[in-house]
Amino acid sequence: MSLNQIKEFLLDIFFPKICLNCQKEGEFLCLDCSALLDILDLHQKYQTRNLADLYFALPYQNRLVKKLIQKFKYEPFIKELSQTLASLIITHFQLSSKSKTDFSGSLLIPVPLEKKRLKWRGFNQAEEIGKELSSYLKIPLLGNVLIKIKGTQPQVRLVGKERKENLKGGFLVRAQEAIRNKKIILVDDVYTTGSTMEECARIVREAGAKEIIGIVVARAKPEEDYLQND
Repeated sequence: MSLNQIKEFLLDIFFPKICLNCQKEGEFLCLDCSALLDILDLHQKYQTRNLADLYFALPYQNRLVKKLIQKFKYEPFIKELSQTLASLIITHFQLSSKSKTDFSGSLLIPVPLEKKRLKWRGFNQAEEIGKELSSYLKIPLLGNVLIKIKGTQPQVRLVGKERKENLKGGFLVRAQEAIRNKKIILVDDVYTTGSTMEECARIVREAGAKEIIGIVVARAKPEEDYLQND
């Protein structure tokens, strides 16, 4: 048994996983409750100025979806929810296999966090989801190519044009040779107005990427992501 397996075994004994919806012990999202989620079984192409497409597993309106994402992102953090959330994306891929994009040869890049916020949370939620997707899709995850170089206000506190202005000059590609002429998949948790994903895509495209698509757990309508406990 590896060190990680021993660690997981002990955590399961002393801090057992409990379904965040029905409180059943065993998983953060049990099979019965996962069946309540309307995971999309069809992919519809979504193109923007800098994104060739966007994949998302389900809408953010569902209260259980909100709860899972917020427990992942806000204190007290449940880092292990990355597996649950990534599984929703993977299920979407499997259900919509008829319209599946060929991800082979692509590189996964998580939307980065500013250092202060990364220190506060202890992990980048987009990167943790990206690790799970990397294992499933069997493509590399590049965690330190796209970085955030400027502290910004949390996007959930802003609306409309404020979100775009907040992000200007906030990102940098520091290893352009790693992404030049490559297909890039940007990973994040929620896509709302698209300001963050679009700005990251723009920076990556200007650094020489061939094509950029986005993958998120959920897509929200503007201001749906505003209240942590909504």
